[in-house]
Amino acid sequence: MADALTSLLRDIRPAGALFDQSIVSPPWSLRFAEKAPLTLLTMLSGEAWVSPDRGDAVVLSTGDVALVLGTEPFTIADDPATPPLAVVDASGSCTTPDGVEVTGGLPMCRPGGLTGGSTVLLKVTYQVSGQVGQRVLGALPRLAHIPALPGGCPTLDMISSEILEDSPGQEAILDRLLDLLLISSLREWFKLPTTDAPAWYRAHGDPVVGSALRSIHGDPAHAWTVARLAAQAGISRAAFAQRFTGLVGRPPMAYLTEWRICLAADLLADSEATVDAIARQVGYSSSYALSVAFKRTLGIRPTEHRDRCRGRAAA
Repeated sequence: MADALTSLLRDIRPAGALFDQSIVSPPWSLRFAEKAPLTLLTMLSGEAWVSPDRGDAVVLSTGDVALVLGTEPFTIADDPATPPLAVVDASGSCTTPDGVEVTGGLPMCRPGGLTGGSTVLLKVTYQVSGQVGQRVLGALPRLAHIPALPGGCPTLDMISSEILEDSPGQEAILDRLLDLLLISSLREWFKLPTTDAPAWYRAHGDPVVGSALRSIHGDPAHAWTVARLAAQAGISRAAFAQRFTGLVGRPPMAYLTEWRICLAADLLADSEATVDAIARQVGYSSSYALSVAFKRTLGIRPTEHRDRCRGRAAA
């Protein structure tokens, strides 16, 4: 049975994440205008400043992680005052700030592996889509800064080691390590005392409501009722409903409906299953029952949602 955070993160695994490592020498400054919905930045060694176009610059020390949300450009540099020396656009092209294509490499970037004193930036972009993924991303600010853990990060250590390898399977290994890095970074962000973590994350720590969330996420098609969830928790129906609503911000059945519709929306976008099959998979007795709940929640019918998703994919 999955816990709530695992369930919410499962569908934002960054399949096809774009990975880039830059070894840079000051003065250096890179502007990214790739329009990726989510970018992860971390310093494998050295220090850098991340400056979103709107908002304050944040310094990244070795082992820190920054999650940059949204498609607006941002700059990462040795110093906030260093003007951009190169711009990376949505096509992946690298140009000078005045639009001249960069060929033969940048003077600020140098080849070679990790050496003493190197400044090494790791950047990963994630093409995140779907209702479940947006539910997680909606809890993040424009720039989330996660300080390095006191004991270090084993995942970053493994990434650093793997980068130095030139062995079969390297791409697959790095993809999985980058999955793990994103998930662990999100979890650490939600645990920070200064973070306004979403209600569903905080509620997971409650023995009563957390158990109910695990049940809902682990088996959304089950015929859950407030009475059944309360009985499972060993408290009265009224006490359970009050406790759940107070911690999650939604009554139990409203939360269950929202979660089922999130799952249905992503299945409609990503699978060829019929609406009726998807309805039964997420806990509705028929395509009609799903359609009624879907339109009430998202404002459109399931078939309209599927057509829109396919139209965007074909564009």
